[in-house]
Amino acid sequence: MTAILGISAFYHDSAAALVVDGRIVAAAQEERFTRVKHDAGFPKHAIDYCLAAAGLSPDQLDYVGFYDKPLLKFERLLETYLACAPRGFRSFLQAMPPWLRQKLYLPRELSRGLDHQYTKRYVFTEHHEAHAASAFFPSPFAEAAILTIDGVGEWATTSFGYGRGNRITLTRELRFPHSLGLLYSAFTYFCGFRVNSGEYKLMGLAPYGEPKYVALILDKLIDLKADGSFRMDMRYFNYCQGLTMTSRRFDRLFGGPPRRPESPLSEREMDLAASIQQVTEEIMLRSARHVHAQTGMKNLCLAGGVALNCVGNGRILREGPFEQIWIQPAAGDAGGALGVALFVWHQLLDQPRTPQPRDSQQGSLLGPAFSDETIASFLNSAGAEYRRCDSDAELCECVADLLASEKVVGWFQGRMEFGPRALGARSILGDARSTAMQSVMNLKIKFRESFRPFAPSVLEEHVGEYFDMPSGQESPYMLLVAPVRQAQRTIVNGQVELRGLEKLKTCRSTIPAVTHVDYSVRVQSVDAARHGRYRQLLERFYAKTGCPVIINTSFNVRGEPIVCTPEEAYRCFMATHIDALVLERFVVVKQRCDEKPRNEAYLSQFSLD
Repeated sequence: MTAILGISAFYHDSAAALVVDGRIVAAAQEERFTRVKHDAGFPKHAIDYCLAAAGLSPDQLDYVGFYDKPLLKFERLLETYLACAPRGFRSFLQAMPPWLRQKLYLPRELSRGLDHQYTKRYVFTEHHEAHAASAFFPSPFAEAAILTIDGVGEWATTSFGYGRGNRITLTRELRFPHSLGLLYSAFTYFCGFRVNSGEYKLMGLAPYGEPKYVALILDKLIDLKADGSFRMDMRYFNYCQGLTMTSRRFDRLFGGPPRRPESPLSEREMDLAASIQQVTEEIMLRSARHVHAQTGMKNLCLAGGVALNCVGNGRILREGPFEQIWIQPAAGDAGGALGVALFVWHQLLDQPRTPQPRDSQQGSLLGPAFSDETIASFLNSAGAEYRRCDSDAELCECVADLLASEKVVGWFQGRMEFGPRALGARSILGDARSTAMQSVMNLKIKFRESFRPFAPSVLEEHVGEYFDMPSGQESPYMLLVAPVRQAQRTIVNGQVELRGLEKLKTCRSTIPAVTHVDYSVRVQSVDAARHGRYRQLLERFYAKTGCPVIINTSFNVRGEPIVCTPEEAYRCFMATHIDALVLERFVVVKQRCDEKPRNEAYLSQFSLD
């Protein structure tokens, strides 16, 4: 037996992943245990979970891998500060202490985190190698082109190459400071959202605006080439030397200072979001076409934080040259932990790889699960009134009835998801046919901005009836956006001339709660192999209503990580207007939900900016 632990830490979304004899045994982000969103600390809790899942102790590990090369990253930081000096001195003073105290001594930190029980070799891959490994090795392809795009690793911000058999080869890269991830984050910052977490909001805001700044971006900010490479005019940006993403020159170009967080959104922010989203999609498309031309391969694997831009992914699928694409579900830094573990197994140890027909990611359901005994014990200690269903059929009948009557359901089943999306294990569910559900779930349950769209889960065999996706293309990880089919639309494009957030008031399709204002939808296809009980629920809802689509959003409130334990699920349920909580086969229903006040003490724990 060969056990390999992969670790990502100290930058964003720390995580751990364990691979035993080539099989992914466990993976989880540290935030789910500490309840600190995007926790960047050492993933001690995630490591402990992964080891416990395999029944191993640190001294039984054969290899421990880290997802980037800290000395190479430190070289980039020093060179950047020297190039900018004397500007950037304040930023330099903030950046250096963590490096001099911790990041330059990673073997020591890793040993400490493993209780000094692991005494064997540490392996350090380059950041984009880890991304590429996470993209290709779990994919269903024997060979594929690989494209990784993020903010920055050591020096690389974009890389491409190919995977074949049990090896990956990266052939080209774009280097810092020219970065699509940092360009998008600069607009995220300027529009008043938090960098490294608000990019989803910017993508969701884009359809409310008009892309009127595209020409300005291409003329002033970046010099974009036909192959998707580009150079940025760094006079408009401040992230190399300062404490902000953009400069005053950027402010002047776009008519004023950045939007203050939590202040009202204006048409400027909506138009900026639409513009940078269109530019991002164009860069992604050009890059994909170039990679295809260089590799000649029919399949594409994607990873890196920009691969979470599911609108861009959808355009690559529909308009790009590849027959199929596969995106790592934990495409950001967390996925690097899995990538380095798989890199050690296949690339360094030269172990064979047999692609699985769907993939080897196991639905990305790689986190903790909880027994019926544990759940019953907790519910009894909390004094909760509950019903225990005797079978999956009884459970799904009960929950389908709740959904069909427009109740909102907290759904907690099996192993927790690895990655940023809820995939039917830690989800909040609702009826996609409801015209009111989108606003209700955003404002009364998620406590987030009203413009944020929700994603649908749809029975795999019915995807083509509702969404324009290529035949046979799966989307189990909610990383592809597709248009709603014309047959499902209740109004045609251009029929209603509304601007900004007024667009929310229009019912656009037979599934209005998941149809964005531009008719786009972030699709999750649900199959029996990956989704088990969740698939049975959708089948029962379809039999009852004739609709194979429900809302699936993450089980959390704004500012909080997705719930991990039954206790966390119950607290979230009690603090919001969720109508029913389902913990495995246990069902708790609020009798008078509308009269139940929010738990302000619970919500006050979380930053809501």
